Amino acid sequence: MNAFLAVVAILGVSASGPLMAGAAAPALAIGFWRNALGTLAVAPFAASRAPRELSGLGGDGWRMTVFAGLMLAAHFATWCTALKMTSVAAATAMVSMQVVFVVLIDRLRGESAPAAVLGGIGLAIVGVLVITGVDFSLSPRALAGDLLGLAGGLTAALYLMAGSRVRERVSTTSYTVACYGICAVTLAVACLVGQVEMVHFSARTWLAIVAVTICAQLLGHSVLNHLLAVMSPGLISLLLLLEVPGAAILAGIFLDQTPPFGVYVGLALILAGLALVVARRPPPEATLAD
Repeated sequence: MNAFLAVVAILGVSASGPLMAGAAAPALAIGFWRNALGTLAVAPFAASRAPRELSGLGGDGWRMTVFAGLMLAAHFATWCTALKMTSVAAATAMVSMQVVFVVLIDRLRGESAPAAVLGGIGLAIVGVLVITGVDFSLSPRALAGDLLGLAGGLTAALYLMAGSRVRERVSTTSYTVACYGICAVTLAVACLVGQVEMVHFSARTWLAIVAVTICAQLLGHSVLNHLLAVMSPGLISLLLLLEVPGAAILAGIFLDQTPPFGVYVGLALILAGLALVVARRPPPEATLAD
């Protein structure tokens, strides 16, 4: 049963990139609706405890929560835009570098890392250079999409690190409602300021937005969080790396995306490097829900 649930979860998170790339809506609007719908889905489960827990956070706790929400908004803004500018395979590989950014930020804060972890980081960076080099030969737009994907990975790492501190004091559901809510409000303001269309979409686009919320949030990372009771965090993190080839395969099937061979070479290098990083230094929690 657990193996079946793991397969469902990986398929769920893998569908995130292709669904958002295929949705005929602005990137900021997609990010807003995904977080707004995610907040509404979780709110009933947090209603009984969230007011009490969040009121006890204090000034420092709320600052970290707001920062996490802002970084989550920046993550969705950059990654959703990247999916519109480069291939799903490249964008998903770039945003998966969040694990590397977490290690690098810890290094800047004085924490050490095993040699194998540093070797994995180096291998992943080589993979990034391969993909960006291939995409630069295709078009400046594809290269810009790669860089936005990397920015999405960095902001996801900052969100993860800030959130891990807040979650020491509140339940996951309470934190999720607060953080997703802040993220949704931030993206809504960005849409209004930028005069981004938020409502008038086709039925197919609305279906894609709802589907990405169900697949990535409910059937994806929620199931993986459930599996943490019977699987180690390290194994869950390794399973999450399958999102990269999974998204590439689904994009090839449903979006007819076939990136150049060099992109797949870079993707393989990134996966090998991240596998080393995760195996030798499991992150404190599974990576961000995309």
